[in-house]
Amino acid sequence: MQLVEHFISINGEGQRAGELALFLRFAGCNLQCDWCDTAWANAPDVPFVQADLQMLLEIARAASGEGVRNVTLTGGEPLLQKESPVLIRALCSLGMRVEIETNGSIPLTPFLGEARAVFTMDYKLPSSGMEPRMCTENIPLLRAQDTLKFVCASGEDLARAAWVLEAFRPACAVYLSPVFGRIEPAAIVDFMKARHLGNVRLQLQLHKFIWDPEKRGV
Repeated sequence: MQLVEHFISINGEGQRAGELALFLRFAGCNLQCDWCDTAWANAPDVPFVQADLQMLLEIARAASGEGVRNVTLTGGEPLLQKESPVLIRALCSLGMRVEIETNGSIPLTPFLGEARAVFTMDYKLPSSGMEPRMCTENIPLLRAQDTLKFVCASGEDLARAAWVLEAFRPACAVYLSPVFGRIEPAAIVDFMKARHLGNVRLQLQLHKFIWDPEKRGV
């Protein structure tokens, strides 16, 4: 697996926001979102380590030894890595809480085995330029432990997110997250109030307020 970086930090978003987690970031993505904040990890020439399962489990065991119980597989798009199902099962067998940050274009069915991770799945809205690539068949597969995330950059994005929620009525947690610097969080709150979205949460990326928004490894 093409490992770009690994580090321990807090979860900046999702249902375990604020908790320590081990992050394993892998190279490559099949989408090119307009506002991507990790585009550097998707570049063809990004440096990476060819990490086998043993190496990744050693990293995870070391993190567990420091009291970390969460591990987040991210990217890029981590589910593009051919060995990701094996890695997910192995991490779960260590007793770690495994979260997959996935971009919404990869079918989740092959990853729904007995040792199941938690999914934080994006739905790419119009501003991303990638909405036609969304795999909407994934939405009914998401459970209460999972998260459907809408990254919003405009009023058009918010309206589209509301349409998706009405059309699919997901059973998981739902977050609206602003593209940093493109839309004010207050505008999202106003939209939630106007549309009576009482079961939706506003999400701010904590790491971008704690550290420089461009800082890596946090």
